Amino acid sequence: MAPSANLAALRDAVRDIPDFPKPGIVFKDITPLLASPPLFKATLDLMEARWRPERIAKVVGIESRGFLFAAPLADRLGAGLVIARKPGKLPYQTLSEEYALEYGVDTLHLHADAILPGERILVVDDVIATGGTAGAVGRLSVRTGGVLVGYSFLIELGFLEGAARLNGTPHHAVLAY
Repeated sequence: MAPSANLAALRDAVRDIPDFPKPGIVFKDITPLLASPPLFKATLDLMEARWRPERIAKVVGIESRGFLFAAPLADRLGAGLVIARKPGKLPYQTLSEEYALEYGVDTLHLHADAILPGERILVVDDVIATGGTAGAVGRLSVRTGGVLVGYSFLIELGFLEGAARLNGTPHHAVLAY
């Protein structure tokens, strides 16, 4: 498939679910894309092509759907996998970062020794919406001494302007809405 055909097929596989999880929200359901081996592979091919030249040492996947893309992408890039989790989910010493939600705050954690000083870091999630979650994980990665190279997403909801919260760090989304 040509890249433009890939993007059209990927876009067609993402279904809109109106009023989920609450009225007024249109949820982007990626499960049909994940269920299709050729479409999932095409997604990973596009993510890999963007970040391959960057010599990534660690890919940081954000709980939980970010894990779906981060693990195979880390394998393809020859990088280690680090997971960013909610409080109480990691068994060793952690660093944490709070970030703002629409109503309140949340926190994410990384193992304190997961990223070594100077390692080149790529943060991965399924969707960037307001950018709060991704930005928090990026800040955590830098606090460990890592060098934040960029952010990778399947979907960017551009109308929410989440990329503005990434402090100018390069980002790439396979699909933009």
